[in-house]
This record gives sequence, structure tokens and C-alpha cells, in this order.
Amino acid sequence: MRILPILSLALSCVSATILENGQPRLDPYPGQARLLKSGLDDAWKTFEPDAEEISYKGRWDEQHISWWSAPGVKFAFTGQKLALSFGEHTVNGVLVAYRLGGQDWQFANVTANDAYQFVGPWTTGVNLTEATAPKTFELRVTNWAYGYLAGVSVAHNASIHKIDPFPKMVEVIGDSLSSGDFATYEGLSSWAYLFAAGLGNVEYHLTAYPGVCLHDQNCWGNPRGQSYQWYRTSDTSPRAAEIYGEDPPKWDFEAQQPADLVVINLGTNDNNIANNVSAADYYNDYIELVGNIHEIWPEAQIVLMSLWGGFSASGITYAQGPLFVEEIRDVYEYFQAQGDFVHYFDTTGILQHNDIAPQWHPTDVGHVKAAAHFMQWVKIKFGWEMEATGPMVHSGTLYWNDQDIY
Repeated sequence: MRILPILSLALSCVSATILENGQPRLDPYPGQARLLKSGLDDAWKTFEPDAEEISYKGRWDEQHISWWSAPGVKFAFTGQKLALSFGEHTVNGVLVAYRLGGQDWQFANVTANDAYQFVGPWTTGVNLTEATAPKTFELRVTNWAYGYLAGVSVAHNASIHKIDPFPKMVEVIGDSLSSGDFATYEGLSSWAYLFAAGLGNVEYHLTAYPGVCLHDQNCWGNPRGQSYQWYRTSDTSPRAAEIYGEDPPKWDFEAQQPADLVVINLGTNDNNIANNVSAADYYNDYIELVGNIHEIWPEAQIVLMSLWGGFSASGITYAQGPLFVEEIRDVYEYFQAQGDFVHYFDTTGILQHNDIAPQWHPTDVGHVKAAAHFMQWVKIKFGWEMEATGPMVHSGTLYWNDQDIY
């Protein structure tokens, strides 16, 4: 769903205020990497962005520019300091999240053509292992306005190491509801990220972007729909149009770890009267998308997630208005005769009126509820275990009340 012009939100960064129940969060950006104003000297050893030790998470193009929701990098390093450099296509001030091992997420605003030190003697946990022992570093973009990685630097006598991927892969295909639009930390507050990261033993690609439709038409400023764009490396942002024009590169599915689970949450924008996609076009495009996914990943389980819609006044209470209910059920029924690889997850009743924020998107709590219910459903349905039993997943949720009298 999309209410505001897409361009203004696609370029959101540190100038935005992180709110907590309508009040500014006291410590909205813990961490803040240190800008290396003098650049990198001989005390650093630098690895190019195409170093085989660096694992790219999500969709990145050949220039090492990232796209879609919550893309990132992950690797191990030795020593006690680490810096990353960012190239010219970085959106100035974009907010990234980073962490050492399973420590809490920290945040930093980065700018094009600059280098930042993310780890140093001040970093929590850096002294918990020997300097020569590899430590895991992970960086994720909080939204969909990043730019390319130009290099990774460590101490002159240190090194970086590749981390083996998790055995399973999750692909989420969605719009703003899956990419965390209007949530506190956008992609890192979305149900899609919370679900995948919460499982703890899976890789994930969150191929979601605000305002996009399933049907291939202009929706809220997005020139193409997911029935076209999902097969491309880049998203539908103005930045992508500036770099690639009208011919973005195709995504090389064969070069990637195949998906074990594909989750589709699309149609909220199609259903909006501003875009006015017909039920027939939506249904036919959905059938084609699922069929193509099955051809690309014949072993993947495909989950059609129902659209929760919004809530409207009903007497002295509120009533939920789910969208394209019959159409999504019909897509599910269509594939039942072809084998047991398409499933239906009904979101009705998971979210309540106060789980939807003023901009018609889930609150942080709403995203947590959707993710938690879906995690349990996947565990029961497919036998997947939840193995994230320690590392931080959702940042900014350490709220408590230490008053016993009030």
C-alpha cells in the first residue's frame, strides 16, 4: 500500500524522526560508525568489493549496488578494527544497520565516496575473542535507498574470511507491507525480515518495494509491476531508472542459492482505486507468477499470503476488510491439481485495528505479530525449526516498566 508520493519516501534517511508511540525515540541511532576523514592509510588492508570472502545478501548487481529491501553483506574478519567504503551511487545519509556476531544492531548513516570505521576497540564484544580469531560482521540496509560497496578494510596484519551460507533460502515477493514502509527501521522492522531472520538458519531475499503492484502497470510512481520487475535485478526506484533506464538487467536465478520457501504478499496496491487493477488481471498475473516460480525452483514450497487490508468503523467497533479474498483462494485451488507445492496462509484475525498505523501500514507490533504467527505456521506446516535463540533480530524493542506502584 502507498499513500505518500514514492519519491519522497524512497529517499528518506537520517533527517527522519524515529517515533515511539508518537514521541521522538531518545536514542534512535545507536552506534554511528566513525567517518575516516583522512581516508585509509597504510595501517589498513583493503579488499575489493568482488573479493570472494564477501557474501552478498539479497539482490546486488555486477557493480555491487544493492536493491530491494534489507540487502546486506556478511563476512568474518580478524583483528580489532573494520571499515567499509561506499561508492558514488550511495544515497547520501542512508541508514544502515550493522552488528558484530549476535550483538545488538547498531546504526550508521553513510555517504557516497566515504569510508567509515564500523568496528574498533570501543565496539561491544570485540575483545571477547582473540584478535586472530575470525569474528562475524553483518551489515544490512534499513530501507531501499543504498549504493554500492566500494571496499572492506581491516588492520594491515588482519584478514577477512567467507562465511558458509545457511542451508535454506527464503524468498519474499511483496510491496510496502513486506518491505517495512513506515515501520521504525523500515526493512529491519518488516514482518518479512522478522520472519526470515527469526528462523535463524535461513538465507533470505526480500524482493519487495513500496507502492508496487502485481499487475504490470504504473502504481504509485512505480513504472512496472512485479509480474515484470521480480525477474529483474533492480527495484522500481527512481535511482534504478537513473542508472538503468527502461532496461534493467535480468536477475540470474541460476547463479543463486535456490529458494526452499517462496512467500507472496502482493495485491494491496492493485486493489486500490487509484490503480484500479481488475480482478481478472490480478488473478491471471498471479497464476503466471506462481507457475514461473515453480519452473525456476521446482522443489520450492510456495505460500500465498492473504491480504489483511485495513479496518473501518463498524458500529461501536471496527471490522477488517481483507482484499482479493476469492481471487487468491482461486489461485490456490488452481494449483491443487498440479501437486502439493502451493499453500495458503490466512492472515485474518492476526492484526487488529490498533496494529495498523495512520499511514495504513502495520505498526512495529503489527509486523511482529504477523511474523510470529507465520513462523509458527511454517514450523507446523513444513517442520522448520526456529533456531535464532540468542542473536538480536528486532532492534529497539527493549521496553520495560520498572515501576511497581502507579
